[in-house]
Amino acid sequence: MNPVSTILILLGSLTAVLAGIGLLKFSTSYARFHAAGKASPVAFLLVAVGASIELGWVGAAQLLVASAAMILTLPVGVHLLFRAVHRTTPGDHLVVDELRAAERLSRGDVGPAVD
Repeated sequence: MNPVSTILILLGSLTAVLAGIGLLKFSTSYARFHAAGKASPVAFLLVAVGASIELGWVGAAQLLVASAAMILTLPVGVHLLFRAVHRTTPGDHLVVDELRAAERLSRGDVGPAVD
Protein backbone atom coordinates (compact mmCIF):
# COMPACT_ATOMS: atom_id res chain seq x y z
CA MET A 1 0.00 0.00 0.00
CA ASN A 2 1.17 3.49 -0.82
CA PRO A 3 2.32 5.43 2.30
CA VAL A 4 0.43 8.56 1.20
CA SER A 5 -2.84 6.65 0.85
CA THR A 6 -2.25 4.94 4.19
CA ILE A 7 -1.77 8.30 5.92
CA LEU A 8 -4.88 9.77 4.28
CA ILE A 9 -7.02 6.78 5.24
CA LEU A 10 -5.73 6.90 8.83
CA LEU A 11 -6.39 10.66 9.07
CA GLY A 12 -9.91 10.14 7.75
CA SER A 13 -10.50 7.33 10.23
CA LEU A 14 -9.24 9.48 13.09
CA THR A 15 -11.53 12.32 12.01
CA ALA A 16 -14.50 9.92 11.95
CA VAL A 17 -13.63 8.70 15.45
CA LEU A 18 -13.48 12.31 16.68
CA ALA A 19 -16.90 12.96 15.12
CA GLY A 20 -18.25 9.90 16.93
CA ILE A 21 -16.82 11.12 20.22
CA GLY A 22 -18.45 14.49 19.56
CA LEU A 23 -21.80 12.77 19.04
CA LEU A 24 -21.45 11.08 22.41
CA LYS A 25 -20.00 13.96 24.44
CA PHE A 26 -21.87 17.07 23.28
CA SER A 27 -24.91 17.89 25.37
CA THR A 28 -27.24 19.60 22.89
CA SER A 29 -28.64 18.22 19.69
CA TYR A 30 -27.35 21.31 17.85
CA ALA A 31 -23.77 20.57 18.86
CA ARG A 32 -24.18 16.90 17.94
CA PHE A 33 -25.51 17.79 14.49
CA HIS A 34 -22.60 20.16 14.05
CA ALA A 35 -20.09 17.45 14.92
CA ALA A 36 -21.70 14.97 12.54
CA GLY A 37 -22.34 17.46 9.76
CA LYS A 38 -18.86 18.96 9.65
CA ALA A 39 -16.50 16.11 10.49
CA SER A 40 -18.18 13.28 8.59
CA PRO A 41 -17.71 14.68 5.08
CA VAL A 42 -14.12 15.65 5.84
CA ALA A 43 -13.45 12.13 7.08
CA PHE A 44 -15.10 10.63 4.00
CA LEU A 45 -13.14 12.85 1.64
CA LEU A 46 -9.83 11.96 3.29
CA VAL A 47 -10.57 8.25 3.10
CA ALA A 48 -11.88 8.57 -0.46
CA VAL A 49 -8.72 10.33 -1.67
CA GLY A 50 -6.57 7.71 0.04
CA ALA A 51 -8.60 4.87 -1.41
CA SER A 52 -8.69 6.40 -4.89
CA ILE A 53 -4.88 6.37 -4.95
CA GLU A 54 -5.02 2.61 -4.42
CA LEU A 55 -8.02 1.81 -6.65
CA GLY A 56 -6.96 3.44 -9.88
CA TRP A 57 -9.00 5.49 -12.36
CA VAL A 58 -12.27 3.55 -12.24
CA GLY A 59 -12.41 3.46 -8.45
CA ALA A 60 -11.37 7.10 -8.25
CA ALA A 61 -14.18 8.08 -10.62
CA GLN A 62 -16.74 6.21 -8.53
CA LEU A 63 -15.46 7.81 -5.33
CA LEU A 64 -15.58 11.21 -7.02
CA VAL A 65 -19.27 10.71 -7.83
CA ALA A 66 -19.97 9.60 -4.25
CA SER A 67 -18.04 12.57 -2.87
CA ALA A 68 -19.90 15.02 -5.08
CA ALA A 69 -23.25 13.57 -4.00
CA MET A 70 -22.27 13.83 -0.35
CA ILE A 71 -20.99 17.40 -0.65
CA LEU A 72 -24.17 18.49 -2.45
CA THR A 73 -26.71 16.79 -0.19
CA LEU A 74 -25.22 16.74 3.31
CA PRO A 75 -25.50 20.48 4.10
CA VAL A 76 -29.16 20.51 3.10
CA GLY A 77 -29.89 17.41 5.16
CA VAL A 78 -28.18 18.75 8.26
CA HIS A 79 -29.96 22.09 7.85
CA LEU A 80 -33.34 20.32 7.67
CA LEU A 81 -32.51 18.33 10.79
CA PHE A 82 -31.56 21.56 12.60
CA ARG A 83 -34.89 23.11 11.59
CA ALA A 84 -36.85 20.03 12.67
CA VAL A 85 -35.18 19.98 16.10
CA HIS A 86 -35.67 23.72 16.47
CA ARG A 87 -39.38 23.48 15.71
CA THR A 88 -40.11 20.42 17.84
CA THR A 89 -38.02 21.09 20.97
CA PRO A 90 -40.35 22.37 23.69
CA GLY A 91 -39.56 25.31 25.92
CA ASP A 92 -37.16 28.18 25.69
CA HIS A 93 -33.90 26.38 25.07
CA LEU A 94 -32.20 29.30 23.32
CA VAL A 95 -31.19 32.63 24.78
CA VAL A 96 -31.58 34.39 21.41
CA ASP A 97 -33.94 32.89 18.84
CA GLU A 98 -33.20 34.57 15.53
CA LEU A 99 -35.38 32.13 13.63
CA ARG A 100 -38.60 32.96 15.47
CA ALA A 101 -39.30 36.17 13.52
CA ALA A 102 -38.75 34.48 10.17
CA GLU A 103 -41.05 31.60 11.14
CA ARG A 104 -43.74 34.05 12.20
CA LEU A 105 -43.53 35.82 8.85
CA SER A 106 -43.69 32.56 6.94
CA ARG A 107 -46.91 31.64 8.77
CA GLY A 108 -48.43 35.04 7.95
CA ASP A 109 -48.46 36.39 11.50
CA VAL A 110 -48.24 40.17 11.25
CA GLY A 111 -49.14 41.14 14.81
CA PRO A 112 -46.69 42.43 17.40
CA ALA A 113 -43.89 40.09 18.34
CA VAL A 114 -44.40 38.32 21.64
CA ASP A 115 -41.06 36.96 22.79
